[in-house]
Amino acid sequence: MSGVSAFEDHADRYETWFEKNPLAYQSELLAIRALLPKGKALEVGVGSGLFAAPLGIKYGVDPSRAMRDRARERGITVVRGVAEALPFAGAEFEAALMVTTVCFLDDIDTAFYEAFRVLKPGGSFLVAFIDKKSLIGRSYELRKDQSVFYKDATFYAVPDLLSHLARAGFRDFDFRQTLFGPVSEMLAPDPIREGHGEGSFVVIKALK
Repeated sequence: MSGVSAFEDHADRYETWFEKNPLAYQSELLAIRALLPKGKALEVGVGSGLFAAPLGIKYGVDPSRAMRDRARERGITVVRGVAEALPFAGAEFEAALMVTTVCFLDDIDTAFYEAFRVLKPGGSFLVAFIDKKSLIGRSYELRKDQSVFYKDATFYAVPDLLSHLARAGFRDFDFRQTLFGPVSEMLAPDPIREGHGEGSFVVIKALK
């Protein structure tokens, strides 16, 4: 997974963004929660557990030791691994989640096949990400060379991800979106709306 060393070396800096932008963070959590089903769930690229913990996700996988240590402090059962080779048996989870992880994948198709494999029939795969074509996505793309975390990232638009998800066998897509303007100008959490194309933060739910 690209960018692992950045998360290993700058774990504090990663969490600082969420501390400085609590309204954006809350909006993202609400958008994910709107589609996340109940049941045994796994976060792929769990990071420090900032999403898994408040969402009630008990299991995570991440390649960064520094991030895994922080996630464990938040009560997550975390194992070392990458999205392209998940260290779990097939059909083990009701849900799998990736939050802003997809842009760091080395092989998106293999990673999505792996998510499909570890889900039970009828299970849900949620991909939460910054839309490449959105206001924030365009800003990230322009400044990626200046970013510790995103300089090696590959950003995606919704149609790109739908193509990869369908290739892996997923179906019945549902969407939520939020972050409709600059994060620095937020005075309250942004609304959560169905669909995509307006909000910068998009959640796609796909079924196995």
